[in-house]
Amino acid sequence: MAKKDNTGSASVQIKGFTARIKSITEHLATMRKDHSSRRGLLNLVSKRRKLLKYLKRTNPAEYLDTVNKLKLRK
Repeated sequence: MAKKDNTGSASVQIKGFTARIKSITEHLATMRKDHSSRRGLLNLVSKRRKLLKYLKRTNPAEYLDTVNKLKLRK
């Protein structure tokens, strides 16, 4: 039973957080008063930011690769 992705790695977690952030952002575009989802979105953004900071500190090459693949920075 080989896993497809290493779900514990920072880059895979960042990828998952980014997908969830995009989904919640689309939801909030129509449901503007859904404050509980907005709070969850802020928590996800915070977690992703912390993981990006960790990845940049520990593995700069993988950080740049992840940021470019997900188009997070301009």
